[in-house]
Amino acid sequence: MPDYGDVVLADERTITVDVPDWVGQCGVRVGSHMAAGQLTLVDVPGMARPHPYVDSDGGGWPDNDRRFMAFSAVVAALTDKLQPDVVHLNDWHTSAAVAMSAERPPTVLTIHTLGYQGIAGPEWLDQLAVGQEHFEWYGDINPLAGAVDLADRLIAVSPNYAAEIVEPESGMGLHDRLLARGDHLIGIRNGIDASTWNPAVDPMIPSRYELADMTGREECRASLRSRAGWASDTTPVIGVVSRLVEQKGIDLLLEAVRFLPDMPARLLVLGAGDAQVAAGLRAAADANPAHVWFHDGYDEELAHWIFAGSDLFAMPSRFEPCGLAQMQAMAYGSIPIVTEVGGLVDTVLDADRFRTTGTGFTTAVDVPALVDGLHRAVRAWRHGARRKSIQRRGMEIDWSWREPAERHIEIYRDLMS
Repeated sequence: MPDYGDVVLADERTITVDVPDWVGQCGVRVGSHMAAGQLTLVDVPGMARPHPYVDSDGGGWPDNDRRFMAFSAVVAALTDKLQPDVVHLNDWHTSAAVAMSAERPPTVLTIHTLGYQGIAGPEWLDQLAVGQEHFEWYGDINPLAGAVDLADRLIAVSPNYAAEIVEPESGMGLHDRLLARGDHLIGIRNGIDASTWNPAVDPMIPSRYELADMTGREECRASLRSRAGWASDTTPVIGVVSRLVEQKGIDLLLEAVRFLPDMPARLLVLGAGDAQVAAGLRAAADANPAHVWFHDGYDEELAHWIFAGSDLFAMPSRFEPCGLAQMQAMAYGSIPIVTEVGGLVDTVLDADRFRTTGTGFTTAVDVPALVDGLHRAVRAWRHGARRKSIQRRGMEIDWSWREPAERHIEIYRDLMS
């Protein structure tokens, strides 16, 4: 991982690697971390920032190309020194590592989102040891495109996303390259950390609960409403925990605000990102305090409260490679309303279409469909027996990394053989 300067390791030691002069002074420290096991942290000039990728206005740091090309160079040097059985890269930030060494072990690339490809100036092509032609992109460099061509296996973070990205509409310019990889591109759903996102053991929520005894959820529900200044009544609360970027479709949800009083329902949003979207949410909360509440920024405890205390959970994404929040919501008994894209299709079954197996509500990516989905979800929530059935089905599913991890291990073993 990049060393952003705030991770403490036990039994720490350092590794010295030979890197090109342009990288500058780098540091590599290795140690144990209670959540990650053995962890290797790579520091290059300018890596430590308040946010890994964006400045306070939500724009990318102007030197992200240098930061992550340097990081990739150190990863390649570590690979040469340590000779691991398999190298597993993630997104454009590590993609150049596949071409920075003339010899490398079998390599896996996980595509978390095609929306960020790391396109930068052509001078970076000269820092590649092999395969420059795969990285050249209309006169510039595209790290993700090159790794799509050269990695031995590609993993998209959900099966449906793997199917979407080989089509022109969702492939973001890389669909032909991805299609050419055939069965070397597969989709594996992400998991959530079940030790952190579990209402039975969660230390951050007002009262713990589990499927066998949901009493504590009512206390969480009351505490969340109190925090927003709302009465603890029968009006359902729709929760949102999201980055405020175009991908997440929060602007679509803003268009639906005027329908909340007639449903009736309330909207509670926690998020940070695009200043214009945040301003729209603040304006909606100021104009409709009885139905809209917004917290600008990220608050980890409040996120847990929203999953535990909201009745419904909205994710109106324009595209969503996997999505974690819908799984976290279901684990806590909050019924999701999601758009029919990416991993949301793989994880949420519409309860109106699948009456005995549905776990939430799905909609097309537009305002009328979203409003309809919210209406359908509110109606289902008001029907006590139906609400409990939908909640139970979502809470019973194992959303952890157990099965996805087993599938990754199968890929590693296949490459090693």
